Amino acid sequence: MSGLKPGPGILDIAPYKGGESAVAGIANPVKLSSNESPLGPSPVARKAFIDAAASLSRYPDGSWRALREAIALRHGLDPAHIVCGNGSDEILSLLGQIYLQPDDEVIYSEHGFLLYKIIAMASGARPIAVSETDLTGDVDAILAAVNERTRIVFIANPNNPTGTFIPEQDIRRLHAGLPGRVLLVLDAAYAEYVRRNDYESGIGLVAGADNIVMTRTFSKIYGLASLRLGWALAPPSVVDAIGRVRGPFNVNGPAIAAGAAAIADIAFEEKAVEHNATWRGWLESALSELGLTVTPSVGNFVLIHFPEDDKTAAAADQFLQQRGLILRRVKAYGLPNALRMTVGLEPDNRAVIAALGEFLEQ
Repeated sequence: MSGLKPGPGILDIAPYKGGESAVAGIANPVKLSSNESPLGPSPVARKAFIDAAASLSRYPDGSWRALREAIALRHGLDPAHIVCGNGSDEILSLLGQIYLQPDDEVIYSEHGFLLYKIIAMASGARPIAVSETDLTGDVDAILAAVNERTRIVFIANPNNPTGTFIPEQDIRRLHAGLPGRVLLVLDAAYAEYVRRNDYESGIGLVAGADNIVMTRTFSKIYGLASLRLGWALAPPSVVDAIGRVRGPFNVNGPAIAAGAAAIADIAFEEKAVEHNATWRGWLESALSELGLTVTPSVGNFVLIHFPEDDKTAAAADQFLQQRGLILRRVKAYGLPNALRMTVGLEPDNRAVIAALGEFLEQ
């Protein structure tokens, strides 16, 4: 028998499981389980990806210059403060690798992204899930959980799977209450969808602070989930630390090209925002009319709560899948009787509402 064993705690980690994408016996199910953009990528991003095929034999630019400059131009930033990664997941994981040691603590909200717990455990740190108020991160509870072992606070803002957000003034209050040795990570994967005056993605918070990082992704509104592309805005010291441990070519060439084109296509982004706002509102109203409770969302998905009788989330999920409609069970997030639904195209949204109406009436 081999004596090779993973490090302490690794085998205690429950592997992350993404949204289902297939249903046995159904050829082309409607996938509304992973918050992917129903509009897909911008045509100019698609063209940039195809054109990049001419250079597949060469290594990509390890400094992601074209992508960093496109991001900086779009948001008015200094390219030197931008880090790109193989999805924002890679950047989040690198932060854990850099700043966590065994017996440190990582704080995140009760229904936060499951990756935060994995990042903590992979470094031998202790994950601390802090209770929420009305399915929204509670700044006072988070601050009360901070102690001398706390090293990172992860905040998904907006949060997945709840769709709620912490207002800018409370995020600023959270940062002000953290010791300088604690890194505040604002995971703003859904920031582009938010149209609220009291929301701040993190761009305005990183400047002038040396313990805040904001991460963003191209997987959602830009429709590039398959390319695995993300970025972060970070203080120089954090940028330097990431540069010392990341892979030399951690973002592939076609992803760099497509990402740079996508973020420059503002008209397509606005089209995606408008589609989402229209159909998210429609879904919330239609679900409420069916008698289901929906948590108000600012993302590109809605969280649907089911009654505690025989019309449970598990039963609804089975019913929907039999009709080729895949939503996301969120039991692993501590929400056993809810389903998360991505805002889809009009026919798909209507199909889900019709099916749920049939399920509730049977």
